[in-house]
Amino acid sequence: MRRLLTTILAVVPVLVSAQEAPRTWSLKDCIDHAIDNNITVKQTALNVEMGEIELNTDKLSRLPNLSASASENFSFGRGLTADNTYDNANTTSTSFSLGSSVPVFQGFRINRSIALDKLNLASLTAKLDKAKDDIRISVAQAYIQILYDKEILEVAKSQVVIDSLQVERLEIMAGNGSASRAEVAAQKATLAESRVSLAQAESNLQLALLDLTQLLELPSPEGFDVVAPSTEALERRLLMSPEGIYADAVQAKPAIKAGEADVDYAKAGVSLAKSGWWPSISLSGGIGTNFYTSSRVASASFADQMKNNFSQYVGLSLSIPIFDRLQTRNSVRTARLRLQNSEYQLESTKKSLYKEIQQAYYNALAADGKYESCTLASESATESFELVLAKYEAGKANITEYNEAKNKMLSAESNLVKARYEYLFQTRLLDFYRGEELVF
Repeated sequence: MRRLLTTILAVVPVLVSAQEAPRTWSLKDCIDHAIDNNITVKQTALNVEMGEIELNTDKLSRLPNLSASASENFSFGRGLTADNTYDNANTTSTSFSLGSSVPVFQGFRINRSIALDKLNLASLTAKLDKAKDDIRISVAQAYIQILYDKEILEVAKSQVVIDSLQVERLEIMAGNGSASRAEVAAQKATLAESRVSLAQAESNLQLALLDLTQLLELPSPEGFDVVAPSTEALERRLLMSPEGIYADAVQAKPAIKAGEADVDYAKAGVSLAKSGWWPSISLSGGIGTNFYTSSRVASASFADQMKNNFSQYVGLSLSIPIFDRLQTRNSVRTARLRLQNSEYQLESTKKSLYKEIQQAYYNALAADGKYESCTLASESATESFELVLAKYEAGKANITEYNEAKNKMLSAESNLVKARYEYLFQTRLLDFYRGEELVF
């Protein structure tokens, strides 16, 4: 008499395909693959590389430059001759030069630019870490959805098995006059509804698999499956207070580090803008020579002229800003406003983080309570169904009472599955805010 109940409560292995099992992905596998292949993360990583190039460029600006030049000029009619007089003649002149300059003092601009680029690189790196954190959370949410849909699918399969067995049982009973054809028809309608629910559960699971594989940049969800969490991961545990979680999160989360780097970057921007008030000194030097010909006067040979016209120069230049139409003053004002804005942004980011932690904490509390109540409800619904099943098999309960008890048991099981995975995600999310790895 208990064979039907045993079938209901047991896993239905006959429904599992005998095909070769697809590769299963753990949450860590999914997160690692997403970080390596997600387009948004790759784009953010490019910004870090560009920041490194900008820093390298400013460091190299301390070095002297070196340039070479050559020119050829043709003059017709009255023009300047080689001995610095004017004559009516066609002339040509060829010149070669090699010059170099090095910044001696640029009002601390180079050092401050390098410091600015270092802070910018730190900010970009923190933003890359934040992009990775965002993809971790998105992957975890999609992963949890798959786990939930898989268990709901098993519940739907169990419901189809139950209803199928009940239809067979009623048809046998109808054959010997123990049940009416109306009861058989009603149970067949219930079976049809169960099959619709099964089809919907299969569709939901396929969509959940598609969502995760798209996050992972996989070409298709075919053959993709995930690993179920361990029993220990689903156990209930004490929750840390929002204040304690926030204290850890401020030290660990990339969003806060990026905001702090932006504030430091803005401070360095103020110092860089002030560099416009300082004088600048540069050192330059070079060598050169030229070759000259005239249509009226015989010219020395090319080699002699190149040797005799050879010259060297070295110079030191000083530039003192006296009045730059208040451009430096306005640049400093703008930089200070940027600093104030970045400080406001950091404060806003911290407040948003605290709100997120508070929301996650109370979601976890609610999920914990729901988990406990759904566990009790599932146990009660199962016990109730056992009693109704015994009464039904003894002929003391009708098919309607049986179906109601069965549906309540399966509904309670579905609610328990949802509560279990909601609790798992919310508690792990709190751990993630504290800087721990996101794992199930």
